[in-house]
Amino acid sequence: MFHFYFPWAALLLPLPFLVRWLFPVSLKEEDAEAPEIRFPGLDRLKKAFPKKSSFSKPKAVFFWPLFCIWSLLVVTLMQPEKVDQHRHEISNGYDLMLGVDISGSMQALDFSTVSKVVSRLDVTKDVVGKFVQGRQGDRVGLIVFGEHAYLHVPLTLDTLSIAKMLNDTVSGMAGNATALGDAIGLSVRTLKSRPEGSRVLILLTDGEDNASRIPPLEAAKIAKQYNIRIYTVGIGKNGPVPFPNGYGGYGMVEAPLDEKTLKAVAEITGGSYFRATDENTLASIYETIDTLEKTEANETVFYLRSPFYYYPLGLAMVLLLFLSLYQIYRRPSVV
Repeated sequence: MFHFYFPWAALLLPLPFLVRWLFPVSLKEEDAEAPEIRFPGLDRLKKAFPKKSSFSKPKAVFFWPLFCIWSLLVVTLMQPEKVDQHRHEISNGYDLMLGVDISGSMQALDFSTVSKVVSRLDVTKDVVGKFVQGRQGDRVGLIVFGEHAYLHVPLTLDTLSIAKMLNDTVSGMAGNATALGDAIGLSVRTLKSRPEGSRVLILLTDGEDNASRIPPLEAAKIAKQYNIRIYTVGIGKNGPVPFPNGYGGYGMVEAPLDEKTLKAVAEITGGSYFRATDENTLASIYETIDTLEKTEANETVFYLRSPFYYYPLGLAMVLLLFLSLYQIYRRPSVV
């Protein structure tokens, strides 16, 4: 869309005509002060050499080019520009924060099959990626946590970016321990300013809290104060699970899951607890979330401006240059 940023500047266009009307060019006073020549046949001489108009041709020739330059400068002042408008329409949706455990224990291979070796984090990436891409219209954010919790992606409607950023994570990049309470606390800080009724946290973890500065249950009570529902998902199987040993092989290790705490966190906030032992378990979360009350998202409009003022400004400078050269060329030389 093309428009002018200062359209009111067009009022300056008739200014040269107004000046010319208020201060007309007159040679009467100059003629009165000029010396007169007394000549007997003055009347016949005037008829032979008629007097030219006071607004001589050269002056008229210069007025219109100068007016064109003035017009171009006024257009420059009006700041012509092309504006591309991008709008996020008002839509119903949730504010979903995904908390994904990427601690060292997520390297466990208990989700592997005979034909495919996959870790818990691999399965989580796949499940959460599909879940996110199905949340069109929802504002989704991503928190990753291990020994520390980080806001990896703020709330956004760009669900494809969420899936891509999660896919780029690696087990242990946030530390090998599990800070479950810190992840809940960070989610509360992010969601508390969002509209009530749409604040949801989906927390996926495979272990027990052993690194948080705030206990998970205390963090859950704070979340409840801000009406944030937490759905907890326990990842992994019970008992010894295969774990890579760093030498190309694997050994059997215990990776305990604190289901009691996860159930309590969900209960305190009015959410639910799910146990994910395969990729199809998370499907039940979709139905639960779809029963929540939806809220309206605010409309946001972005304007991308491309200025074009330099075109009329450049043309005005070129015309002024040619007019100056013409004036110098036609000036009589002094010998």
